[in-house]
Amino acid sequence: MTADIIATIATAVLIVIGCVGIVVPVLPGSITALIGLIIWAFVVRAPEGWVVLALGSTLLLAGMSASLVLTGSKLKRRAIPNRTLIFGVVGAVIGMFVIPVVGLFIGFVVGLLLSETVRNRDFNTALSTSWVAAKAMGVGILVELSCALLASLTFIIGAIVYFVTVN
Repeated sequence: MTADIIATIATAVLIVIGCVGIVVPVLPGSITALIGLIIWAFVVRAPEGWVVLALGSTLLLAGMSASLVLTGSKLKRRAIPNRTLIFGVVGAVIGMFVIPVVGLFIGFVVGLLLSETVRNRDFNTALSTSWVAAKAMGVGILVELSCALLASLTFIIGAIVYFVTVN
């Protein structure tokens, strides 16, 4: 196998890990996909690699930024502290080990709810703010994942064009 084929396979694996990492907060997300694109561009050293790097990194950075802005603005409007999200992530990690497959999501919601119950001292208010936080995180994840999938599509098209024109 040549270096460009190995780099293409490695980049594809890193992009898949990055896309999964956006949904599963334990794994690294968009940054992993970006590292894959950088590796591919520097190994193939072709115009296709640089175009894919430029477009893909723009999409990945836009997705990360939009996710942070959308989530942060929604949480600030409802005065939900970042501590609540930290408890949600801790709950997600615990839930992932306690309940396989769906434990990540259940643990996240339980962590949010517990943190908000302690903070507000009212279960109904905690339920309301936890729901807002969960929706905000969900929208952020969807936006970031959409941009990452578009970046991966850019990589797929770029790789096809590269390998068709090399030979």
